[in-house]
Amino acid sequence: MFDQALQREGNPLPRPLDQHVDADVCIVGGGYTGLWTAIELKQRNPELQIVLIDKELCGYGASGSNGGCLLTLSTKLPTMCRFFGESEALRLVKASEQAVTDIQAFCQAHQIDADLRLDGALYMASNRSQVGTMNPVIGALQKHGINSWSRLDLDQARRFGGTQDMHEGFFSPVAGSVQPGLLVRGMARVARKLGIRIYEQTPMKKLEESCPARVITPLGSITARKVVLAMNAWMASQFPQFARSIAVVSSDILVTEPCGDRLDEIGLEHGATVCDSRTFVHYYHRTADGRLMFGKGGNTFAYGSRMIPSFFESSRYEKQLQGAIQRFFPSLADIPVAASWNGGSDRSVSGFPFFGKLNSNPHIFYGFGYSGNGVAQSYLGGKILASLVLEVDDPWSRAGFVGGPRGYFPPEPIRWLGSIAVRNAIRRKEQAEDAGRKTAWLDRQLAKFARAAVKTDKQ
Repeated sequence: MFDQALQREGNPLPRPLDQHVDADVCIVGGGYTGLWTAIELKQRNPELQIVLIDKELCGYGASGSNGGCLLTLSTKLPTMCRFFGESEALRLVKASEQAVTDIQAFCQAHQIDADLRLDGALYMASNRSQVGTMNPVIGALQKHGINSWSRLDLDQARRFGGTQDMHEGFFSPVAGSVQPGLLVRGMARVARKLGIRIYEQTPMKKLEESCPARVITPLGSITARKVVLAMNAWMASQFPQFARSIAVVSSDILVTEPCGDRLDEIGLEHGATVCDSRTFVHYYHRTADGRLMFGKGGNTFAYGSRMIPSFFESSRYEKQLQGAIQRFFPSLADIPVAASWNGGSDRSVSGFPFFGKLNSNPHIFYGFGYSGNGVAQSYLGGKILASLVLEVDDPWSRAGFVGGPRGYFPPEPIRWLGSIAVRNAIRRKEQAEDAGRKTAWLDRQLAKFARAAVKTDKQ
């Protein structure tokens, strides 16, 4: 998918940094967070001299290879109320819903053909134990008058989701899907046009936390009054103080060969994102060129939150994904797989991103931990980081996500061993639920450790 984006959006030759440069702001990381921050800063203050570096290509990580699920924070309202208070939780839900339409408007204004379709989202129960999962969420949203979700008639929901293997369905029009690589490469093009200097294939080798700060690269360096670290899942491996603040987990995805007529037959005539309600969710949507994109979270947990090689290879769980497609869409079982992949996603303890100042330095900022739900939320992250950099006192600099990590995972090897034990228990529990069998007591107890804080959502 990322290679396809490079071909369609254009792939200018990477320009590594090979000299010393000065800047007002240096941004490390060319994914959604880094690019939204750079664009937001430039739009607020066109005079700023901004340099952005990326160790590979802009969008090389999760930003260019995620599942393309453009979703809001609405289903997390009850949890956000507990963490951030009612008023801020409501503001963030509304802001995330606005982000969906703002991203669409941005693409239209800058002629980014990112296959973005705001056809909504369907959250479904794919076994009977999931029925009722959405009720507390809908109740909280209705209580505050911001509910965009409606329960669909079951036949209607099954038709819209393209599957008969469904027991309940809720639809919201405030969501959709996007080709993630096309979006991030389009953003990089816009950033360059705004005058932001982008240097790819330029890893940060060292950060000198002086004032001004100095970013050292293999062939050059950058002196900047402000630095933004937008490295997401790479943060934990480069800054040991964050090693326990996230767990790097895979989300495995495959895409079929084009089969538009077959998708039309089962009802997938749209680009809505469909998700079930298990802990390690299934998620899927029809692509603009008539393929089925299908993913599942929570398979590979990286020891020490490292970005391991398998995160950049074909999915080793491709057969599992094919089995799920055969279950949900038996009429599509013969459609060939065009490609599969997986990637590392930065899961925080709270399940929400967090932002702050590195080692309390007033001129070095960071933001990451999107927990598999970053396509729209990174847009909010760009606003937060821009306000922090500009030192303005506004709702973004005071956002609930600001203030650093909200909790830590256990140290290794306890974290990794515990993650594997909980993952396997959840797998057994959900297999039993799918089959309508009674779940084992031990599996139920272990699965309780996977609260909302560590639930694996859409990458």
